Amino acid sequence: FFFSSRRRHTRFKCDWSSDVCSSDLPAGGAVVALAAQNGVNSALAGAAGLVACAFALSTADRWLRRGQPHERAWTVAMALFSLGSFSLWWAESTGWSSGVFRLFFLTGAVLNVPWLGLGTVYLLFGSRIGHAARTVLVVLSGYAVGIITTSPMHGAIDPSELPTAKEHFGTVPRILAGVGSGLPAVVIIVGAVWSAIRVLRGRIPAVTNTARRTALRPGLLALGNGLIALGAIVLSASGTLAGRLGKDQAFAVTLVIGIIILFAGFVVASNAVSARRNARSVSAMLAATPSPSH
Repeated sequence: FFFSSRRRHTRFKCDWSSDVCSSDLPAGGAVVALAAQNGVNSALAGAAGLVACAFALSTADRWLRRGQPHERAWTVAMALFSLGSFSLWWAESTGWSSGVFRLFFLTGAVLNVPWLGLGTVYLLFGSRIGHAARTVLVVLSGYAVGIITTSPMHGAIDPSELPTAKEHFGTVPRILAGVGSGLPAVVIIVGAVWSAIRVLRGRIPAVTNTARRTALRPGLLALGNGLIALGAIVLSASGTLAGRLGKDQAFAVTLVIGIIILFAGFVVASNAVSARRNARSVSAMLAATPSPSH
């Protein structure tokens, strides 16, 4: 859901992101308007990258302290999201090139969402299934890196237009992007909604016993899962806003808003649960602690 094949129209006679055509403006005014729009898009992409960096640092810190595999998967996903966002920021600021587009396409369209979805698999199905999925994902990630970095590109990249995979890549890279963005996004959204419903019904938000977690604050956990699902949906909603904001700006706006909502959902949900093994450890420590009467 990160990547969107949106074309820029600002270099054409009519800018679709505005009701005013460049032919109606003085030449200098059109240039200033275009530069201002690119500046806004660059700022939004840069903001999304910074939020994703904060997200990655937060999950990395928790993983190093707690050793939970889903937090490691989220760290990888947010690192990829950061690379994709900063490549968009660079392209909006200096112009597109084949190298920048390959990086943007690889990290955003192909790799980012599967690693985020891997975190959901760990949370719902436990370590056994999660480790198997991780092994498959590592192999597929390596394959995707090789394909995207070596596949020939058709036609020259226009620095002033957001490239499209349909115009510049063959079939295999586009299949990787479709599968990489579509299926994991469904897993994330459905998993988050299902978990929220389970919590509100007083049930454990996991499919297997090995994945069970203790809901310290069920209402807060349901809210966190709802935010995660909403963030994923927002990241997929750039087409809805394209008619009002223009396709490029709609993509940038949904990018920054979506990652902020995802980050908020992670923070809320993480503070509402504890792993089952941690809960057992705490119970054992309390049981072993001498009572005041002793």
